Amino acid sequence: MRAVLITAPGGPSVLQPGEVPDPVAGPGELVIDVVAAGLNRADVLQRRGAYPSPAGWPEWPGLEVSGIVSEVGVGAEGVPDGSGFGGAGGFGGAGGAGFAVGDRVCALLGGGGYAERVAVPAAQVLPVPDEVDLVDAAGLPEVVATVWANVFLLAGLRAGETLLVHGGSSGIGTMAVQLGRAFGARVAVTARSAEKLEACRELGADILIDYTTSDFAERIRAEGGADVILDVVGADYLERNIDALATNGRIVTIANLAGGPAAIDLGALMAKRGTLSATSLRARPAKEKAAIIASVRENVWPLVENGTVRPVVAARFPLAEAGEAQRLLEGSTHIGKILLTV
Repeated sequence: MRAVLITAPGGPSVLQPGEVPDPVAGPGELVIDVVAAGLNRADVLQRRGAYPSPAGWPEWPGLEVSGIVSEVGVGAEGVPDGSGFGGAGGFGGAGGAGFAVGDRVCALLGGGGYAERVAVPAAQVLPVPDEVDLVDAAGLPEVVATVWANVFLLAGLRAGETLLVHGGSSGIGTMAVQLGRAFGARVAVTARSAEKLEACRELGADILIDYTTSDFAERIRAEGGADVILDVVGADYLERNIDALATNGRIVTIANLAGGPAAIDLGALMAKRGTLSATSLRARPAKEKAAIIASVRENVWPLVENGTVRPVVAARFPLAEAGEAQRLLEGSTHIGKILLTV
């Protein structure tokens, strides 16, 4: 099958089509004929040689796909709810039919999505509702799982609280805005242009901050502080994130785009009775990913099915143009997700 390989660490031009063996479904796995793959910042880091695939996953990039089930491994037909392995000695979820050949699905991967086919644990797969375009569905698994795991399961965002989302127009950001709004939070975003801020407003953001012209910490303090902050910038924002926190606020850092170390004023964090968490999704054990996907299916997927939450897609590129797609991603001029079509 065709896949996009990293010929050497470097710029976008090192992404080149190549031939690799077809995947085979192991116990509890599905093989998906890929229709589209979503791009993520982790793909860029992997291309540069800084973020290899976890053990057991293909060496080429791609953390999420959508497509059609073409092979069902032993036990995978009994995983109807993404809950993973069942009781001692067996696979399967509780009751109901699981996945079958021909199902429309999307999946969270550890790697290998830039390809025509991929094998993935059934517990990391979600059904694509009929109302959702199958190509666009490739932009859902990584962002939904990331936002749900960090903003809701870890930080415990509740209705009536204020959520501050840095990079509100990104793939993660557009999903965080939608989910925060859907669960009754007041949502604030930072972005760097009127166009991006308007897109966030249309998705439900209440407080719009252009970080190139305003001090976001000062603005959020004037609004009473943020109960939860979802941060992708990292080191450069830590001091101001603490400054922007409400009492008992929670900061969740999921990326360090600024790079480098950060100094922390523990006194300032303690004065807020604040919590700082730093997490990632890709390297988590399969059982943790299965639990996240199960919770997503129960709590978020009904919102996808009824249209309350939707994928926001900026652009589609053919698989062979993965390098150009990553150039757009690195330029950060887009709004939402960038997809590769197969």
